[in-house]
Amino acid sequence: MTPKLVLDGLVFGEAPRWRAGRLWFSDMHGGAVYATTVDGVCEKILDVPHHPSGLGWLPNGALLVVSMEDRKVLRLQGGEVSVHADLMGHYARGHLNDMVVDGQGRAYLGQFGSDTYGGEPQRPTTLILIEPDGRHRAVADGLRMPNGMAISPDGRRLYVAETYGFCITGFSIAADGGLSGREVFAPLKVRPDGLCLDAEERLWFGSAMYPEGGVFRVAQGGRILESIREEGWRGIACALGGEDRRILFVIEAQRTAPGKTGPGNCRIRAMSAPAPGAGIP
Repeated sequence: MTPKLVLDGLVFGEAPRWRAGRLWFSDMHGGAVYATTVDGVCEKILDVPHHPSGLGWLPNGALLVVSMEDRKVLRLQGGEVSVHADLMGHYARGHLNDMVVDGQGRAYLGQFGSDTYGGEPQRPTTLILIEPDGRHRAVADGLRMPNGMAISPDGRRLYVAETYGFCITGFSIAADGGLSGREVFAPLKVRPDGLCLDAEERLWFGSAMYPEGGVFRVAQGGRILESIREEGWRGIACALGGEDRRILFVIEAQRTAPGKTGPGNCRIRAMSAPAPGAGIP
């Protein structure tokens, strides 16, 4: 799995997604969404001044983007940007976070649960479901900063990284999008961030803990099967893409706190994966 540098010079990347021959991602602290080829030909898609995070697509091809600070999910369609859902004053406490959108256009949205950047202690919080028409409701609570998420190929299973819970949690997805059967898929010794699922039901995830963190492949029960670590770099998120979904894209950063990042703080690397990607993203 020899890594190849795809892009550098980023501020703080998040939420990588493979779609239509390119890797889409948010530069959270850089305030924009981009798409790049494997060879590093990069295009800015959208400016998001209030920090973009999770990405996903509706069935009609419209792009959904989490706008963290103002607690909105934006929709880009036909070159026009609108508000898909406004969470201010509803379930959201602190910044919004990562998101995964299923094949029906239902978005599962995580959040910080408190003003973490302002020094508040982290509190358990809710996971939010946004319907394709923008209506929203809480579908799970008591999560410790729900972060990266993935949906199984059959659409019946949701995996959620609980960053401050030191675990990846699994749920069964009901026909109406509701969640049940909560269980710990993998207890961890590091805090998980962005993740993706492969065809062997293993999860790749990033962990920004330093120096213990990196990017890891974990089996149900918590056994670590693969690790990607380099001195001075923190694992943030990952995605499986390429024509056969056997390329692992890894986002890594040197620093994570707003105000301490800048151009050159973050990079994206690519390498071969032992199993192809599965499900969403």
